[in-house]
Amino acid sequence: MSTQQSLIALARGGYAARGVLYLIIGIFALLAALDSTKPKDSEKSLEALLSQPFGYVLVALVVIGLFAYAVWRVFQAVRDVDHHGKRFKGLVIRAGLLAGGLFNGGLAFFALGLLISGIRRSGDSQGGQTRDLLAHVLSWEESNLLVYLIAIVPLGVGIAHIIKGWKASFEKYFEADEEVMQYVRPVSRLGLMARGVVFIEIGLLLILSGSNYQALHPPGMKDALDALQNLPAGGLVLMLMALGLIAFSVYSFAEAAWRKINVM
Repeated sequence: MSTQQSLIALARGGYAARGVLYLIIGIFALLAALDSTKPKDSEKSLEALLSQPFGYVLVALVVIGLFAYAVWRVFQAVRDVDHHGKRFKGLVIRAGLLAGGLFNGGLAFFALGLLISGIRRSGDSQGGQTRDLLAHVLSWEESNLLVYLIAIVPLGVGIAHIIKGWKASFEKYFEADEEVMQYVRPVSRLGLMARGVVFIEIGLLLILSGSNYQALHPPGMKDALDALQNLPAGGLVLMLMALGLIAFSVYSFAEAAWRKINVM
C-alpha cells in the first residue's frame, strides 16, 4: 500500500472511529434522559462500554481509530491539505483541526489506559494527573484570565459547527451523488448543529465559572448535557440533543465513506 493510500485509509478509519464514539455518547445520553445516573461524556461512556460483552475489543478498535483520527487532524492542520490558507480565517480553522487532533489523541491515550490498567486504577491515575496539572495551572495569579481564553476555543468551535450545519458547507468535501446526499444532508446538518450547541455550552460554563473555576472538575460534555437536563422539560431537551449527537455520528460515518481525502 502506498503512502497516499495509507493516509486515505488512516483518515477514513479516523472518521469512522469518531462516528462510533459519538454513537456511544448519543446512546448513553439518550438513556440518561430516562435515568440521570447513566454516563453522558466520552470518558465515562468508554468506561461503560468496557463492561459490555466484547467491550475490550470494541474499545481497542476505538483506540486505534482515535489515534488514526488524531494523526489525520494534525496532518490536515500542518500540511493544509484542504487549502484553508494562511489568512486569519484559514489559520483559525487549522488551529481548530490541530486542537481536535490533540484532544482526540489524549482521549485515545485515556482509552488505552483503560485497556491496559483496568477501569478503576486507570481512571484514578488519569484523573489524578489531570487534577494535579489543573490545580497547578489554576494556582497562577491570573488563572481566571486563562480560563476565559480557553473558553474561546469551544465557543469558536461551537459557532463554526452551527454555521457549517446551517449552510451545509460540508457538502463541498463530499464525493456522493444527490441520491445519497438527500439523506446525508439533513442528518449531517442536525448533527453538526447539535454538537455546536454542546461546545458553546462548554464555553459558557467556563466563562460563567470565571475565577470560581474548580480545578478538580473542569466542565466538559457531561456538564453541558447535565445543564440541558436541568432545564424545564430537561428530559425531553436531553433526548433531542442525544438524537442530535447520534446524527453527528451518522455525519462522521458519511465522512468515512464519501469525504474527499486530499493528501497533497
